[in-house]
Amino acid sequence: MCDTQLIRQKGETFFAKNSDREASEPQVVCYIPPVVDDDNVELQTTYLSILQSPCRHGVILSRPAWLWGAEMGVNDCGVVIGNEAVFSKLVARTGVALLGMDLVRLGLERGESARHALDCITQLLQAHGQGGPAGFRDKSFRYDNSFIIADGDEAWVLETAGKHWVAKQIGDYAAISNVLSIEDDFDLCSPGLIEWAKENKYFDGKGVFNFAKAFDTRFMIRMGCARQRRAASLNSLGNFYDAGTASFRSMASSLRQHANNSPEFSQHDNRDVCMHAGGLTRPSQTCGSMIVCLREGEQARIMMTGTSAPCLSLFQPVCFPLERSYKQTIFMDENCETEANFWLRFETVHRRALLDKAFRSQLLEGRDTLENKLFALMENTGSHEGGAGKAEKWHQQWRDAADNLKPTYRWHSLYDRYWKRLNKRDNII
Repeated sequence: MCDTQLIRQKGETFFAKNSDREASEPQVVCYIPPVVDDDNVELQTTYLSILQSPCRHGVILSRPAWLWGAEMGVNDCGVVIGNEAVFSKLVARTGVALLGMDLVRLGLERGESARHALDCITQLLQAHGQGGPAGFRDKSFRYDNSFIIADGDEAWVLETAGKHWVAKQIGDYAAISNVLSIEDDFDLCSPGLIEWAKENKYFDGKGVFNFAKAFDTRFMIRMGCARQRRAASLNSLGNFYDAGTASFRSMASSLRQHANNSPEFSQHDNRDVCMHAGGLTRPSQTCGSMIVCLREGEQARIMMTGTSAPCLSLFQPVCFPLERSYKQTIFMDENCETEANFWLRFETVHRRALLDKAFRSQLLEGRDTLENKLFALMENTGSHEGGAGKAEKWHQQWRDAADNLKPTYRWHSLYDRYWKRLNKRDNII
């Protein structure tokens, strides 16, 4: 489960995404530098070997540690992409191809603009297909994908079913979740789409062809509350657009939405944009979040958490390393050992805050004080200077505080028992 949002206002484009994965799945924030005239002919993606592109853009990615591909990212041309799982009628139940996360990274490494990245993804999709086990521990988890692809000039929603796809240009704002949303209003589509749908009984030929109606399924959409989450995202974006208040601060608030504002996370459910895992029917956890501001003629302004649960995390400034010399501890080497992972080192804090309301309250008070300063810097000057150092001090403070406390679990709470089992399995706290 995931949610991706985009709004274009006053010469700025804001992209925001929560990456919802299995609760124990480490997510890596990494920088991969540009490449010119690479003589490697083949590229090994997560499962599939394909032809390599000799020239590639530098990218900042947020990616599950075990995957080649990425949940979301931005390149040095100012192209940003995020994907969503969609459970179409054409999901490949066997075999392997390109994962949606592979397509995100390929689009960023090869795309010079939003439209060019869209073309790269759709060409690769039609050439190689999509599919393969996409879960960390649950290898039966398979899905197709939708994407938001944007640069400073234009933005697109791209939705797929197997090798088939439609794309719609975004005007003022858009949001995608784990449900197909493009109906008969697409601007582009895969060659022969409607004829193929007729021949294979996905469209009876009566009336106007509706992509979502033809290929969407029901069970996962209902269980995951995808329509409710997308509606919540669109509602917040609409409010920002009407008030003219799109900003890092407002986009962070949108990513932190809970349908149930109870301080007891055990009472939350799959309607939350900020997702908290809670058991068999709620296995997904927001494991990383990203906000990007694109302005014409400027390098992308980026803020990321690199950690679980945006409501408990700090959005910190991130920049392409060649711009500045200071160390950004949020970046991990692409092949880093999991013990050194920035995400894992904060996970003790995250899981303590889930269960301890007093600890959570103190954490958020300190977080808000620092984050407000970082938001002000990013929204005014775009300066990253000092942000990484201040963020690292904050993270270290709360890692130390969490390490000095022992967890208390309520025996009668199924939610607490779920996290107790997970904490023991992951050797977190």
